[in-house]
Amino acid sequence: MGVNLGELVEPEEISFDDLNDKELAIDAMNTLYQFLSIIRQRDGTPLKDSEGNVTSHLSGLFYRNINLLEKNIRPVFVFDGEMPDLKQKETSKRRKKREEAKKEWQRLKEEGKISEAYSKATQSSKITGDMIEESKELLKAMGLPFVQAPSEGEAQAAYMASNEENDIYAVGSQDWDCLLFGAETMVRNLTSRKTRKTSSGSRKKVSTERIELETVLEDLDVSREKLVWMGVLMGTDFNPDGVKGIGPKTALKLVKDYESLENLLEDDKVEWDSDNDPYIIRDFFIEPPVKEADYSFGEPDPDKIKEILVEKHEFSEDRVESGVEKLEKAMESRQSGLGSFV
Repeated sequence: MGVNLGELVEPEEISFDDLNDKELAIDAMNTLYQFLSIIRQRDGTPLKDSEGNVTSHLSGLFYRNINLLEKNIRPVFVFDGEMPDLKQKETSKRRKKREEAKKEWQRLKEEGKISEAYSKATQSSKITGDMIEESKELLKAMGLPFVQAPSEGEAQAAYMASNEENDIYAVGSQDWDCLLFGAETMVRNLTSRKTRKTSSGSRKKVSTERIELETVLEDLDVSREKLVWMGVLMGTDFNPDGVKGIGPKTALKLVKDYESLENLLEDDKVEWDSDNDPYIIRDFFIEPPVKEADYSFGEPDPDKIKEILVEKHEFSEDRVESGVEKLEKAMESRQSGLGSFV
C-alpha cells in the first residue's frame, strides 16, 4: 500500500543485467505478502502442505532468490521491528478487509467464478509470526542475510540504501513509501512474475523498474520534505485514505503553493480527518527509527533446506535438490570471483 506516485513518476525499465553485482535491501514483509498474493492455484488457493500449512512464501523465497543469485544479484532481507503507534489502527482496518476478502473469495469460488475469486484471494493474504520465523530460518539455511529493523522495514532498508558506509545499491520494494523514507534508489518488480493476469483474463508484461529519488525530485521540482507532504495528502501507510479529493496532481500543486505544512493544512481544499497527526506522520518519514546494519552472507546448508522444504512441508525432493545445486553453484561463482560475500 502506501503512497502512489505512479501517475507522476516515469520509472526506468531495466533488466537484471543492470543490477549485476549489486546488493539490494529487500523489504521482507512487502515481498512475503507479494509471494502469498501471487503464488496460488488457479482458483486462488495458496500452496499448502498436507497439514494445511501455507507454503507460498517459502516457495517464493527459495526459487526466486536462487534466480536473483544466478543473475549475480545479492538480496539482503529487512524485516519489520516494533510496529509504530501510527500504524496500529490501520493494521486493524487491513485485518478486517482481509477477512471480508476471504469470505468473498470463498463465495465466488463456490459459485464457480474462478477469475473473480482469484482476485479476491490475493487480497486475503495474511502473514503469521510462524511464517516470518520460518522465512528467516530458510534464508539463513540458504546463506542469505536478514536484518531486523527497530521499526519499519522500509525505513531501515531506505537508510541502508542511502548510507555510504553500506554496499547496498537500492531498496527492493513495491511501495513508493521508501522514497519518502529517503531511499536514493528503489527497484520495483524485482521478485514479481514477468507477466500478470489482468481483470479481463489476459496477461500483461511486468518489467523490473528503477526509480531514483534525485530524478523524482528534479522532475517534480520539489524537495524530499515536500514529497513527504504529498504523501501525507495523498495517503500513506499511516493515513491510507489521505485527504478526500486530493490526488497526485492536486497534491503536487498544493505543496508548491506553500512554504510550510502548517499553512498548507489551512487550505480550504484540505479537510484532515485521519486520527493520526499529520505532523507526526511527516516527522516519522523524515527521521524514522533506524540502526546500523550488521550482516554477512554465509554458505548454504543443503540438509537444513531439505529439512524445511521437503521433510516438513513436502516440497518435491527432486525440485529442491535441483534448486540447491543452482544455489551452491551461484554462491561458489561469486566467492571465486570476489573472494567473499562480505
